[in-house]
Amino acid sequence: MTPPPPADPGVAVQVRGLRKSFGSQTILDGIDLDIRPGEIFFLMGPSGAGKSVFLRHLIGLEVADSGEIQLNGTSIGDESLRDRFRLAMVFQSGGLLNSLTVAENVGLYLAEHRLKPPAEIARIVREKLALVNLTEQDALKYPTELSGGMKKRVAIARALVVEPQLVLFDEPTSELDPLMALTVGREIVHTNRMSGATTIVVSHDRDLAFGIATRIAFLEGGRIIAVGTPDQIRGSQEPLIRRFLAADFSPE
Repeated sequence: MTPPPPADPGVAVQVRGLRKSFGSQTILDGIDLDIRPGEIFFLMGPSGAGKSVFLRHLIGLEVADSGEIQLNGTSIGDESLRDRFRLAMVFQSGGLLNSLTVAENVGLYLAEHRLKPPAEIARIVREKLALVNLTEQDALKYPTELSGGMKKRVAIARALVVEPQLVLFDEPTSELDPLMALTVGREIVHTNRMSGATTIVVSHDRDLAFGIATRIAFLEGGRIIAVGTPDQIRGSQEPLIRRFLAADFSPE
């Protein structure tokens, strides 16, 4: 059965002239992007290209030297933004608290802010864990008992409890073996389809990007050098992109 469309569709993200330097080092050098509501948008590029710094601007952890980011036309600096749009982030490390069970980690935001009664929080936690294929038995475990892939799925479930319109993923397949990376990629697609949220993934994982992205932007040296579908990026003749895509370990 096809799920009903989400009540709140994903938001459009507009980035104009975003610049950021640390001392004399320019990290973001005039970023312009238009990210469409509901798409899975990848920001890909080599280490040190500025991907994580860009992500920190999206969630308000960094302030740009110049330029602007808007959600549906509202600046991220607007004080009303958090009241108008729901954002969630899945951190590279998962960010789980080892002193809490899986269920307590997933429901922590709702419980701490007293947004729902305990019985309703428990129902929501079960629902979100089921979305990422985790059981009620898994809910009783502690993070130290989980595999790397399971921790990532718990982090996704925790992000989903706020019914986000924008979900940000920071290197979601880092430190995972290929099978676990495939599982997490499928969960990203599944939750995107179920929630309708705009999904932005920062990663250098080529297989993940080409497997699940709607569109990909390639970041190099703080600049966007290409934006396109996976096929368009794969077929790019830009030398920097060709070298990145062709990089592999070959014994001398």
